[in-house]
Amino acid sequence: MMTSAHLDMTFAALADPTRRAILAQLALGEASVMELAEPFAMSQPAISKHLKVLERAGLISRGQDAQRRPRRIEAAPLAEATEWLENYRQLWEGNFRRLDALLDTMKAAQVKHKKHTPKK
Repeated sequence: MMTSAHLDMTFAALADPTRRAILAQLALGEASVMELAEPFAMSQPAISKHLKVLERAGLISRGQDAQRRPRRIEAAPLAEATEWLENYRQLWEGNFRRLDALLDTMKAAQVKHKKHTPKK
């Protein structure tokens, strides 16, 4: 189970669009820092800072190849964040289903009332 601190780190890391784009690249396969930096208009040190945030959150890891030091995506923190969000999705879907049922009941009552109201 993910602790609150881990969840905070995951969502903080995901809050940045550059880091989300890096994760999208890594979802296609492992890549070196140079390969990850290529699509961005920023320096390699800036990309490295983003990678450190992703590593601290456990969202990526380093490969064993000492020459390239490739990064790869780690699914566990994303799965745990998804599980946390899923609880709220289910809660809201239940609320919306109940609201839909109430609105249907109100609409049916309104139609019934109009049928039984004499016309002037």
